[in-house]
Amino acid sequence: MIISLRLPDEDALLFRKYAELNNMNLSEMIRRTVLARIEEDFDLETYKKALEEFRENPETVLLGD
Repeated sequence: MIISLRLPDEDALLFRKYAELNNMNLSEMIRRTVLARIEEDFDLETYKKALEEFRENPETVLLGD
């Protein structure tokens, strides 16, 4: 898939420099960054659901040795 992205010149330069500093090409840097953000959002939603479930039923279970 090809995605086109329009950026101000200063943002494009920042993206390129960041990718360069991390030994990635621009496409790989953007791909990894977007995937990391999706994972963070998913983790946050999972946490919120778990917290809600705990508040509804605050029972805890201790695991033995």
